[in-house]
Amino acid sequence: MAETITMETDARGVATLTLNRPEKHNALNAAMIAELTEAAHALGADRDVRVVVLTGAGASFCAGGDLGWMREQMAANATRRAEEARALARMLGALDALPKPLIGRVQGQAFGGGVGLACVCDVTVGVEGARFGLTETRLGLIPATIGPYVIARMGAARARRVFFSARLFGAQEAAELGILSRVVPADELDAAVEAEVAPYLSCAPGAVAEAKALARALGPRIDEEVIEMSVAALIRRWESAEAAEGIAAFFEKRKPGWAQG
Repeated sequence: MAETITMETDARGVATLTLNRPEKHNALNAAMIAELTEAAHALGADRDVRVVVLTGAGASFCAGGDLGWMREQMAANATRRAEEARALARMLGALDALPKPLIGRVQGQAFGGGVGLACVCDVTVGVEGARFGLTETRLGLIPATIGPYVIARMGAARARRVFFSARLFGAQEAAELGILSRVVPADELDAAVEAEVAPYLSCAPGAVAEAKALARALGPRIDEEVIEMSVAALIRRWESAEAAEGIAAFFEKRKPGWAQG
């Protein structure tokens, strides 16, 4: 039984995949990464599943990487760091390549890896008032393995507005950047998600899968070389003095040495 996610499929074949660590704001740790990867493969292979909705339990969609998990990688040996970085990259790749429509139901804040999860969705509906940010550089890290998907979604010019500033921004700007497809009041979220789901139930599942694969092939190149580059970049940051200082400062509830003001 999964510990960090839940999965339910209704009679129509609409599966809801829920990040379920609300007490940790659905932050990504090793268990969640593994369970999301397994879920993506299972949902992709299930002929009865027509559409997948990705959402989070509680107040947050996903607050990014669990800092305790990151600290473990920084203290681990090189082999373990490489395994964990590739596991994260494989999870994102599995969701991106899911041969079913993936609808993001962004019911709360999304930071770091949470933005990455939104960017592997085909459509994302988010609530007014939600906050977003690629906050990695504030911790001495970089948005590495999510980078290919973030850039593919936003385009390089728009991504440069937020990719390395760690600036927080609201739902309307997230829509302008391409992270969100629609922004709705919280009480309209489920209806808006349903409006995105319903059209697919009239489409041929095989045609939908092949059309999605074609769209991915025609888009920016995200192949093994690109993914390995992102993995290597993440490992370098995990090994850096800046990352050690940034993570230590977070747990010690102080500002890192580079922070001003």
